[in-house]
Amino acid sequence: MLNFFRQQTSSFKNDLLSGLTVALALVPEAIAFAFVAGVSPLIGLYSAFFLGLITAVVGGRPGMISGATGAMAVVVVALVADHGVEYLFPTVILCGVLQIIIGLLRLGKLIRMVPHPVMLGFVNGLAIVIGMAQLGSFKTLSESGSLVYLNGLPLVAMLALVGLTMAIIWLLPKVTTAIPASLAAILSITLIAVAVNQSQQNESGDNLVATVGDMLRTNTIAAETKAANEAMAAQEAEAALHAGQFNPASPADGSTTLISAVVAQDGPSIKDSFASATDTPDIEMPPADPEADETASSESGISGGLPMPFWMEFEMVPFNWATLKIIFPFAIVLCGVGLIESLMTLSLIDEITETRGQGNRECIGQGTANLVCGLFGGMGGCAMIGQSLINVNSGGRGRLSGITAAICLLLFVLFLAPWIEQIPMAALVGVMFMVVIGTFEWASLKMLRRMPRSDMFVMILVAGYTVFMHDLASAVILGVIVSALVFAWQHATHIGADVKINEFGSKIYQLHGPLFFASVSSFKEMFNVAEDPDDVVIDFYYSRVYDQSGLEAINGLAEKYQAAGKRLHLTHLSEECRSLLNQAGDLVEVNVSEDPHYHVATDRLA
Repeated sequence: MLNFFRQQTSSFKNDLLSGLTVALALVPEAIAFAFVAGVSPLIGLYSAFFLGLITAVVGGRPGMISGATGAMAVVVVALVADHGVEYLFPTVILCGVLQIIIGLLRLGKLIRMVPHPVMLGFVNGLAIVIGMAQLGSFKTLSESGSLVYLNGLPLVAMLALVGLTMAIIWLLPKVTTAIPASLAAILSITLIAVAVNQSQQNESGDNLVATVGDMLRTNTIAAETKAANEAMAAQEAEAALHAGQFNPASPADGSTTLISAVVAQDGPSIKDSFASATDTPDIEMPPADPEADETASSESGISGGLPMPFWMEFEMVPFNWATLKIIFPFAIVLCGVGLIESLMTLSLIDEITETRGQGNRECIGQGTANLVCGLFGGMGGCAMIGQSLINVNSGGRGRLSGITAAICLLLFVLFLAPWIEQIPMAALVGVMFMVVIGTFEWASLKMLRRMPRSDMFVMILVAGYTVFMHDLASAVILGVIVSALVFAWQHATHIGADVKINEFGSKIYQLHGPLFFASVSSFKEMFNVAEDPDDVVIDFYYSRVYDQSGLEAINGLAEKYQAAGKRLHLTHLSEECRSLLNQAGDLVEVNVSEDPHYHVATDRLA
C-alpha cells in the first residue's frame, strides 16, 4: 500500500476528529445501502448507529468501523420483497445470535488461515469495487425519472471539486497534522459548494453541485419511478392477457415497449402519461415539478427521532416454525457474510496499524450489535472497510473513534439533518477515491512476475470475482478453496522414500513428505509386495499421516503384505495413527516415539 495510512499514535483528539470524519462519510453509504435493501433510509442510518456504537465498545478491533453494508443488504432484498420488512428484523436478531455462538465457540481464529494471495486479491478487488461504487454519485435524475450520468457544467464542477478534495487530503498532512486531512477537505469543499449553489442555482431549483440531500431525493424518486413502471407494466400485461392480446412466451418484450412508449411521449409529464396509459388512479408516479420534488425530498430526508423497538412501529410476525423456516436460511447467509467481511477487515486493519485484533471477541461484538440492531428495527450490517480505512487514515486508533462516529451520526439524524444534506457528494467521492488509492496493493503489480503462478492465479481470481460479482465473502471462500487445492496438488508430489537393506535383511522404506488423500497414489506405487523380502519396515520419522485416506492406504498395504505371507513393521507413527490402525494387529510394530504436534491456529491467537 502507499503511505496513505501514516503511522500515528492513538490520542483523544485524533479519535474525536476522525470519528466526526467517518460520521460524515457514513451518511450517504447508509442511505445507499438502505435503498439496495428496499427499506427506509432512516433504517440504514439507525443500523449504522447501533452497529458502530456497540462494536466500538465490545468488539475485538479498536479503530474498526461497522455499519449497514452492501454485502448484507443484497442478501435481504429477496426477504423484504417476498415477505415484507417485518420479517427482516427477526432475521437480523437470529443472525446476531448465530454470530455470538460462533464467537463463544472460538471459531474466529480460523481467519488466520486465509493465505496471503487471497488477502492481496481481496484488497485489490475491494479497492476497485469501492472506486466503481463512487460512479453512482456522478448520476442525476432525468426527465423520465431515471438516473443518468452528469454532463456539461455540472460534470465539470463535480470533477473539479473531487480533484480539489483529493489534493487537500494529499497535501495538507505535509503542512500540518492538527486536523485530519479528510475532515478539512470535506469542510472546505462544503463551503465552496454552498457558495456555488447559492450563486448558480437554476430556475427549477436544482443545485449545480449535487449534495447529500440531492442524492437522497434523486434516489428516492428514481426508486419510486422504477416501482411504478413495473407496476404499470404488470397491470397492462394482465389487461392484455385478459383481452387475448398478450403473448406469454415474451412478456418482457411487451412491458419494455410499454415503458418506452410512455417515457418517449412529448408534452405531458411522465406522471400524466402513466395515468392516461393505465387509467388506474391508485398508482402514483413521482412528481415532475420542482415543488413536488421538494416535498418528496423532505418526506424522505434523514431527519428523524430516536429509534424505537421494531414491534412499536411494525407488525409483529408470528413466532412459529413457519417463520423460522423463512428467516433461518437468510440468517445463516447474513451470519457468514458479516463475519467473513468483518474478520477480513480486522486482518487488514491489523496489517496497517501493526497491531493485533481479537477475532473471537469481534464475532461476539458483531453478533451483539446485530441482535440489538434487529430489536430496534435495523437492517443489520458488519464491518465497513471503506469507513474503517478513512478512520485509520484520519488518525483514529482507539474505541473512542467508533463511538464518536456513531453518536455524531445519531445527532445528525436528530438535530443536524438540514446541515448534513448540504454536504457536496464531490467531497465524499474525493475522500473515497483517496481510500481506493491507499488501499490498492500497488506493489502486487510488480510482484506478478516473481510470484509463483499458482499464487498469482489465486490473487487474480479473488480480485476478479470481487469486482464482477461484488461479493467479498464468496470471493474469500473461493480463494481459500482454490489455495487449498493448489497446496494439496503440490504436496501430493512431495512424498518419496529412501530404500535400504539393514543387517538383518529387512527392507526399510524411510518416507519423506506428507501422506494424505492427494499423495496416496504415489505412496502405493513405491512398494512392490511381490519382490520385497519377508520383512519390510516403513519408517514415518520424516513423514506424517494427515487424514483417513492415508490411514486406509497404510492398512490396505498391510493387508497385501499379510496376504503374501510377509511381515510389515510401521515405526514412528503418531499417536493418532496408532489408535486407528488397531485392525492391523500383530503385523504392526509401533515405535513409542511421538510424532510432533502441529498447531496452525490456536486460541491464543484469537
